[in-house]
Amino acid sequence: MNNSFRPVDDKWIESHRGSKNSVDQHRPYAWIVEKERTASGSIVDVAIIFLTNRECPFRCLMCDLWKNTTDETVDPGSIPEQIEWALTQLPPVRHVKLYNSGSFFDERAVPVSDYGKIASLLKDFETVIVESHPRVLGQRCLDFKKMLKPRLEVAIGLETVNPEVLRKLNKKMTIDDFRNAISFLSINGISSRAFILLRPPFLSENEGIEWAERSLDFAFNSGVGCCTIIPVRGGNGAMEQLQKEGYFNPPQIRSLEHVLEYGINLNEGRVFADVWDIELFSDCDDCTEKRKERIISMNLKQEIPESIVCRCD
Repeated sequence: MNNSFRPVDDKWIESHRGSKNSVDQHRPYAWIVEKERTASGSIVDVAIIFLTNRECPFRCLMCDLWKNTTDETVDPGSIPEQIEWALTQLPPVRHVKLYNSGSFFDERAVPVSDYGKIASLLKDFETVIVESHPRVLGQRCLDFKKMLKPRLEVAIGLETVNPEVLRKLNKKMTIDDFRNAISFLSINGISSRAFILLRPPFLSENEGIEWAERSLDFAFNSGVGCCTIIPVRGGNGAMEQLQKEGYFNPPQIRSLEHVLEYGINLNEGRVFADVWDIELFSDCDDCTEKRKERIISMNLKQEIPESIVCRCD
């Protein structure tokens, strides 16, 4: 792994992008249902509505969510319309994630005037999970919570506690920003979860494992209720360029298993591994599906099953 300095900024990241996908501000660009283990130990169906709205103002190095965003703030009423329409397409569930390719509490993404209608649409749910950058958490978050009947939970991307790598990710936040955000949520009775990257750019495989584990420690010590480990992938142009230059390689599926096991063994809170496109992180036809099933089992049971032995080891 090339450990020399590679400066990245908004301009460099944007220069390696492709084109955006065509989206409709009156419809979410995707919606799914997935199973998730709750803090009480039950396994429930959770709807995820991927809202179409304005591109996030932060240009994080590893992000590809900009592909399904608009260039301008959507019209007032568009976000509630998307949610209402998605709920007609989804089976009955009690928990929902509203992911908007950025920060829910960025007023340029979700108009504040829509909060009341959104809260009304979600009144019969038990849990509503949104995502936010620490720098936009504040009064708008508290105002939305007051309108909301379900329990509010906010997901925040910690990414990594490696300070140099975090700076190079162009996240425009520090680990203190994260800790302060979790404290703000906790003081105001709002649950939280963290996203943690496995092997971001500028780290070797072993370093990627070590810093993911350190990040789990930090997140739980800061007070989050659960963490999701996200193996870093390409797909946004900038990551492919970094890989070409020797600054990045995707992690191995065995590393994801290892970090997930570490997190579960901490017994500090729920730990999940993102299994989207998990096949990208393995080149062994014999064990990939078995490892995927093992990771899904750990996600749902929060227990460590017997290890998989394969010739690729």
